[in-house]
Amino acid sequence: MKRKNPGKKYNDDFKKTIVDLYHAGSSAKELSSEYGVSEVTIYKWIKEFTPVGEGEDSLTPKEVAAIQKENLRLKQELEILKKAMAIPLGPSMRNG
Repeated sequence: MKRKNPGKKYNDDFKKTIVDLYHAGSSAKELSSEYGVSEVTIYKWIKEFTPVGEGEDSLTPKEVAAIQKENLRLKQELEILKKAMAIPLGPSMRNG
């Protein structure tokens, strides 16, 4: 089976449009034929861009992953700052 558009990159707006069309009633097979994107890729986008939760609090899995990554970075920064605060300053460092 030949891959459609191997290595082609799509922007997030295009991906979200495909996901919106899927949620509006188009099948993945129809979208695949019409836009030249594999069904597997479309299902991946659906998983990536379909919000989890309801209302204003809903987030996509991609947004959750970004928040988790940022949270980890902040925790690491906090640990570094805690260690830096624990290092006593010598006399020459205290009075500048």
